[in-house]
Amino acid sequence: MSAAPLLLSVVIPVYRAGSVLPVLLGRLHPVLAALTPAYEVVLVDDGSPDPADWPAIRQLAALDARVRGRRLSRNFGQHHALTAGLDASRGEWVVVMDCDLQDQPEEIPRLLARAQEGYEAVLARRGARTDSALVRGGSRAFYRVLAYLTGEPQDPAVGNFGIYHRRLIEALLQLRESTRYFPTMVRWAGFRQTSLPVAHGAGTRPSSYSLVRRLRLALDILLTYSDKPLRLAVYFGLLLSGGAFLLGLLMLGRYLLGQITVPGYASLMVSISLFSGIIIAVLGIVGLYVGKTFEGVRNRPLYVLAETTDPA
Repeated sequence: MSAAPLLLSVVIPVYRAGSVLPVLLGRLHPVLAALTPAYEVVLVDDGSPDPADWPAIRQLAALDARVRGRRLSRNFGQHHALTAGLDASRGEWVVVMDCDLQDQPEEIPRLLARAQEGYEAVLARRGARTDSALVRGGSRAFYRVLAYLTGEPQDPAVGNFGIYHRRLIEALLQLRESTRYFPTMVRWAGFRQTSLPVAHGAGTRPSSYSLVRRLRLALDILLTYSDKPLRLAVYFGLLLSGGAFLLGLLMLGRYLLGQITVPGYASLMVSISLFSGIIIAVLGIVGLYVGKTFEGVRNRPLYVLAETTDPA
């Protein structure tokens, strides 16, 4: 009896990419069909403002039953849309990729071959990136700061693109915290992981991650996966306390030597302002953590499905 055909799932969040999807699927189908006749492509419309996105997904699903569509009720964010796609996926191996053609479908056979050497995850490591020098430099700076603050390695050359075994996907789907960041979740899940250099294609649209969105994402990741800001606040407070103690000894010595005769109003006001600002900042950090805890306690769904292309 022959072995059951390998089932692949490809999960793709879609945002402002309706015109690109036919090209993407036109490249995906031959690649996947050469690997196995049993595969599926899960396209998740992340509440895209482009009115062409969902009709394009529906049309592609109508033309090929192996294409399945999910439309979220609003824009929940790329990583929440990715979770919706993973929830719907059924493959033994799951490929995660973006919709803008920077992730090359032709690299999937290489990723699968590497995974079958005994890995649950093979992450695509982009070699020569096609982004501008400004984008590459900003990305490197962003990930270096994020790595320092979270205490987790952050590789700017590694994104969501990769192939993952069902065992790892099931582990990820148990994580239902409201802050989602797929690469960090994959590292947390463990299992045997490796990376593979891949070609980086030219994107068809500018990145939807502006500087403000990147900073907001970094703050969410930081508050969810690290307590380092609290530790830094404690260290800073101890440093200031030590400095204030030494300064107090110095002032006492000068007073006993008769070098200080009139108290300084300016130094008093500066000290009050400085320490008040520090206290407020530390309270703000604690408040952010409390807010994230409150958000988690509410236990709201990670996304809301508005429509699917699956048969009723």
